[in-house]
Amino acid sequence: MLVFCNFPDVGTAREIAGELIEKGFAACVNLMPGIESIYRWEGELRKEAEVLAVFKVRSGKFRELERELLARHPYEVPEIIGITTDRVGEGYAKWVTES
Repeated sequence: MLVFCNFPDVGTAREIAGELIEKGFAACVNLMPGIESIYRWEGELRKEAEVLAVFKVRSGKFRELERELLARHPYEVPEIIGITTDRVGEGYAKWVTES
């Protein structure tokens, strides 16, 4: 499963990702700085530079990861989107499961 979550900066994303990997909530996290998000918040159009984090997790870990992200994330309403994967390399899937 892939879980997408945006962060305000690389430092915050790196710190939270490291904590969640250490605690076993994710096997790996890719950080992609330099994305631009355009959205409406409290009636106002916003444009923000953000960092996209892609967490690699077992499907059964989604709710636990969500809970941990909500507890640590600086945003009032963070984007936490889980996407199930139906095709994953056998070796990689085994590694994610064991991590």
